[in-house]
Amino acid sequence: MFARIMAVVLTVIVLLTAVLTGIGWVALKDQRTEAVMETLRTEAREIAYLAAQKRPEGAFYGGRQPDQQYIHWKAGEIYEEYGAYILVVDRTGRMMDNMNAAYADNPDFAATLDGKMIMDGLQLVLQGEEIELHVNVGGNDYFTVGVPFVHRGNVLGAVFMQTPAQVIEAGAAGLLLPIIGVAATVSILAGLVLFFILRGVMKPLARLTEAAHAMAEGDFVVRVPEVKSPHEVQELSAAFNVMADELSRVENSRREFVANVSHELRSPITAISGYIEGMRDGVIPADQQDRCLTIVSDEAKRLSRLIGDLLTLSRMESADTALDCTDFDICDLIERVFLRRTGDLENHGMDVDCDFDPEPCPVHADMARIDQVLVNLIDNAIKFTPDGGVITLRVRAESGLCTVTVQDNGVGVLPEDRPRVFERFFTADRAHTSGKGTGLGLSICQRILEMHGQKIRLLDTQEGAAFAFTLPLAKK
Repeated sequence: MFARIMAVVLTVIVLLTAVLTGIGWVALKDQRTEAVMETLRTEAREIAYLAAQKRPEGAFYGGRQPDQQYIHWKAGEIYEEYGAYILVVDRTGRMMDNMNAAYADNPDFAATLDGKMIMDGLQLVLQGEEIELHVNVGGNDYFTVGVPFVHRGNVLGAVFMQTPAQVIEAGAAGLLLPIIGVAATVSILAGLVLFFILRGVMKPLARLTEAAHAMAEGDFVVRVPEVKSPHEVQELSAAFNVMADELSRVENSRREFVANVSHELRSPITAISGYIEGMRDGVIPADQQDRCLTIVSDEAKRLSRLIGDLLTLSRMESADTALDCTDFDICDLIERVFLRRTGDLENHGMDVDCDFDPEPCPVHADMARIDQVLVNLIDNAIKFTPDGGVITLRVRAESGLCTVTVQDNGVGVLPEDRPRVFERFFTADRAHTSGKGTGLGLSICQRILEMHGQKIRLLDTQEGAAFAFTLPLAKK
């Protein structure tokens, strides 16, 4: 993976460097060409200035005055440096050029001079214009500069220069090798820097990949070491470890849940199977079979309740579970739940103390779900309260919320068990009390309240156990 990424990055660097090198060389070549052309224009203007000075007859060829000598010397210097053909002509037709020198040094260049093009250019210059042309003659490029020389406002003649493009651009070609060298050096340095940067980034990512594969194979203990790396990669590693911790917790919970379900299902099934086999084999006497059938019936009901609770919890945890919220009086609902439990209360000689403030107290919730919460809490209170005990129901309204409290004066919950009362399958037996619940009632209550966006909690009490949950008050 790292090798592939590095190869792609290096390819991009090389291509980008090549493009930038080409652009830079073209820009430098154009800059140098413009600099040389500016020099030629300056030289042509200097010659034009000298030629514009008043001269006696035969100014160009007769007399050889100091200015004319300087013009000849200057023309020779320009030719030596730029290989330029120079023509100086006035309106009388007298002219000076370096044709002989150009032909002697470069017959091919001299032979390519286009007389018509030169004459057309001279006509423009003699009209007082400076010209600069880039022409192609015989497949070769040439740069042409024309400058008029003026005396007292009158155009007396023209200075005309024509130079092969390859001479002007030759200096730019010499810059190509240094540019390539600099570009290659920069590419190598950039490649080395990126190599170390990418290696520093890819190592933690490789560890993340290995950890993800291990986790996919069921190893939830694996973690990514948080080493020095780019900030984003450190955050990713930390997030991965948090995810791994959560997945490990979920996996442990899942395994515990499966083990608990297996245990809870096995117990009633084993009891039912054992008693039935005992009666079929004659091990259990006929006079004891009624008692055994009662036990089998109780275990079957317990098994049915367990399966029903599991289905209820599963349905509530599905994403598409919706609430049917309406406005109803929570006090009235509590009284109806107690009416359904009148027989159990009388059998155990228990009293009920209802403390409702206000009454009625309208709330906005799913009445069927809240009925289920109240049934679970009141059944727990009945189950864990000794005969003759008292169950207290309180309703309070404050700050837009209704708080319902169910309290008993039974054995209560041991301090070490309090953090686990809402765990699945945390049964009364684990709380060191009597009873044969499924251990899912409080988990179901907690899930129902979470669906309403509310909470249920175990309160601190001097005796017994007290559970309180909140519901939003109905809008008036």
